[in-house]
Amino acid sequence: MELERLRPTVLRGTFHAYELAALTAAARYVVESSPADVPEESIGQLTHLLADYDEQVRKLSAPGT
Repeated sequence: MELERLRPTVLRGTFHAYELAALTAAARYVVESSPADVPEESIGQLTHLLADYDEQVRKLSAPGT
């Protein structure tokens, strides 16, 4: 994994597929199991992040890309 700071609040990450898969799986686990100690706002942020991720994966899988 490599992280690069582009601006104070913008980072660029380069991941191996298995690293990104592990992070995504962990996020999905938290969203689906919703442990009581995880704030609802955090669950909402992860849900939104996963929806964005899924959309980007669909774009990568689309013909002609």
